[in-house]
Amino acid sequence: MQRHVPVFAARAASALLMITTLGTASLANAQTPAQPVTPATAVAPAVDPTFSASSLAQLCRNRSDNVAQGQCVGAVRGIIHGYQYGVLFLAQRTSLPANETQRVSLCLRNTPVSTIVDDFLHDAAQVSDDALKRTPAEVAVLGSVHSHHACS
Repeated sequence: MQRHVPVFAARAASALLMITTLGTASLANAQTPAQPVTPATAVAPAVDPTFSASSLAQLCRNRSDNVAQGQCVGAVRGIIHGYQYGVLFLAQRTSLPANETQRVSLCLRNTPVSTIVDDFLHDAAQVSDDALKRTPAEVAVLGSVHSHHACS
């Protein structure tokens, strides 16, 4: 069986790996400059089935349930804010090559969360539920946002 990785998930995973690698290297160099950090030593955690792209999409699709909509919006906002703080933290702690901060940043000025949720649901509908179950919600949301709202 061939494994399909959603395009939006692949983009976000690439950006997250770069931020994690550079951030880890920056922190490692600040603490112990003699020990290099390599991306191969970082192991991705298993996907939490309760917070996979599939479970978040199901939650966000439930438009008639105010509690589900509140949880959906809260999760999406938390993912985006956490990512933006990570980019800001990294940019303050290490020198990035020209345009790298902008490449991984999100341009969300005057973008309602409902638009981000709609974009995510549209992108998630293009992917099999099996693939969404194996994709962390954070990766799927950030990939979708990068696809639609990347700074270029």
